[in-house]
Amino acid sequence: MKKITSSILVAGLLVSGLSIQALAIGGPSGPKLDYQIQGKLGAVKLNPYGYAPLTAIITNNGYVLKDIKVKILPKKDGQTIEYKVNDQVAKTYGGIPIFGLYPSYQNIVEVSYIKSAMGFKDEKVNEQYKILTGPIKLEPSGLLFQTGVPFEKVEVKQLDKEFADRLYLINNVPGSIPGKSAQMIWNNPTGGALEWNYSSNVFIVDTKGEVRWYFDSDKFLDPSSIYKTGIQMGFRQNADGALTWGFGQRYVKYDLMGREIFNRQLPLAYNDFSHSLDNMQNGHYLLRVGSSNTKRPDGKNVRTVRDTIVEVDENGNVVDDWRLYEILDPYRKNVIMALDQGAVCLNVDAHKAGHTLNETELAELDKNNNFGDIAGTGIGRNWAHVNSVDYDLNDDSIIISSRHQSAIVKIGRDKKIKWIAAAHKGWGDKFKDKLLQPVDSKGNKIICEDEYSKCPGYMNDKGGFDWTYTQHTAFIIDSKTNKDILYLTAFDNGDARGLEQPALASMKYSRAVVYKINQKKKTIEQIWEYGKQRGSDWFSAVTSIAEYQKDKNSILVYSATAGMQFDIGKGVPVGNPAPELLEFKWGSSKPSVLIKFTGTGIGYQAMPISLEKAFTK
Repeated sequence: MKKITSSILVAGLLVSGLSIQALAIGGPSGPKLDYQIQGKLGAVKLNPYGYAPLTAIITNNGYVLKDIKVKILPKKDGQTIEYKVNDQVAKTYGGIPIFGLYPSYQNIVEVSYIKSAMGFKDEKVNEQYKILTGPIKLEPSGLLFQTGVPFEKVEVKQLDKEFADRLYLINNVPGSIPGKSAQMIWNNPTGGALEWNYSSNVFIVDTKGEVRWYFDSDKFLDPSSIYKTGIQMGFRQNADGALTWGFGQRYVKYDLMGREIFNRQLPLAYNDFSHSLDNMQNGHYLLRVGSSNTKRPDGKNVRTVRDTIVEVDENGNVVDDWRLYEILDPYRKNVIMALDQGAVCLNVDAHKAGHTLNETELAELDKNNNFGDIAGTGIGRNWAHVNSVDYDLNDDSIIISSRHQSAIVKIGRDKKIKWIAAAHKGWGDKFKDKLLQPVDSKGNKIICEDEYSKCPGYMNDKGGFDWTYTQHTAFIIDSKTNKDILYLTAFDNGDARGLEQPALASMKYSRAVVYKINQKKKTIEQIWEYGKQRGSDWFSAVTSIAEYQKDKNSILVYSATAGMQFDIGKGVPVGNPAPELLEFKWGSSKPSVLIKFTGTGIGYQAMPISLEKAFTK
């Protein structure tokens, strides 16, 4: 019956002269365009993927585009941004990607390109587009030392011409948003670092201090969902120009235009990503996480804290893991007992400023079930606080930076320790043959006091060798490293230097440092440092980064909490953090770049961004 009815309907339409089309809901609107066209291409789509408000796409209007060049005209005395766009990149975006717009500004963008279409002659075009942007929309943390979003003021104090084209990605962690972040904890089993969940932001500034890009984290994160919230950290620019990073229970990859490449939950055996993601040379990723369920020797099940590295492949499958509580000693207490409990990474607690843990307090911790983000010893507490991981292709190993052991450690695929760069005090017998021996430039041994915890450079502004203490980041300089000799950069925060607290807080200092390690001889030589001469004003108790940059043969340094000290007597913070970004030519003691940020709150890390990787390669 249905077939007969359909046939009659079709016949009726044909008799009436109406053509039959396969229509869903509604009909065709005809070959019209209902968007404004400024030039010879199509519409300008601002913030095309919803996460990068200072980007746009000039759509191709049906043409095939090639030989594309883009220039964002600067404000008066501003920085020009210009780049080429690969033909395939233009196809990915359906037009010309525009990156680096000023916020709250009528931007002038110059583009040149060749357009072609079937039946049309190729045409070379040079034209301008006007693109109006809105203000930066990021939610403040609510903490008093954040007075601007993403900062209040930027001062460019030094800029050599060679670095004038730089764009710097800044990742900051201003603090806890009242009533939104740090609202949840793990249970069954207990522990982990889920409650360590503050606001975070990421933006790109030019060398004039202007914001030219930011990621809309307020739209991206959901503090009410365990699996969609966390501190955004571990930003790295991949070889294809896209950014990878992680937060809480996820790790993600997005390009500079805000296009999602992947957004994945951590494999279920792991939780609480923070601090570090390493994009390996083979396309895999190393993630610094915790274990979702580990049985302690006493039979208790816990979630571990910042002491596990997991390797995942391109599709998110687990390849391997390094359980550091099985490889290192979670009961080595020398650093834990010397830490200023008022500043344990981002857990800045003025009421505990200057306080250190003693033997009795550590022993009591291990008797009870207080597990989680607690600076203490034993599996299930923050005994390691690993804040970076880096892969060495030369011997299939990883290098980790453990803040709460004040140690940089190299570990093989077989989970065997290859060497330890740290003060020798407190390491058990099975680790002693892995401890590196300090040497001078001629290879002569440097003798240190107090079981090699106080070396000639300790509290000595004239220089000399010293270890890193409560350091952040330990990165291999790949282009200068081979199987025998390894070059390493680190940011030596300097709390608990010499495994003790100084008599006065003003005696503290931080350093950026470069080491040369002879892996066969098990020796370590300090070949460069900066920061000691800046004293307590440049001291960053927490966060920060030092990393070699191959493109300019330079070292980038971000002293992310410089200016924030503690009055031990009164137990209160003195001064607000004023992060400083510096870049040094290799071997130079004077920075080629020095940019100071104020009103931003607590900084985390920074790095140069390459538009060539993003749009040309």
